[in-house]
Amino acid sequence: MIRILLSKKLGELRITQAGLARATGIRPNTICELYNEFCDRVSLEQLDLICEVLNCDLSELLIRTPVKQKTSKSKHKTIRR
Repeated sequence: MIRILLSKKLGELRITQAGLARATGIRPNTICELYNEFCDRVSLEQLDLICEVLNCDLSELLIRTPVKQKTSKSKHKTIRR
């Protein structure tokens, strides 16, 4: 699962969603979706703009957390290398 840490970063910098939207030119609705982690897709250009304005690295905005899935023994496959 990919997590978007925009809300944390904006809080640290004390920047509002509206302020970020104005500074980047990204629609406020898009910023809101990123802030609340409601989006499925993110433009690389938008991520670049956000990093530029917030003066941060992409790793400060996105993290990957493993999703634990239940697997049955019959569906478990062994990968041989």
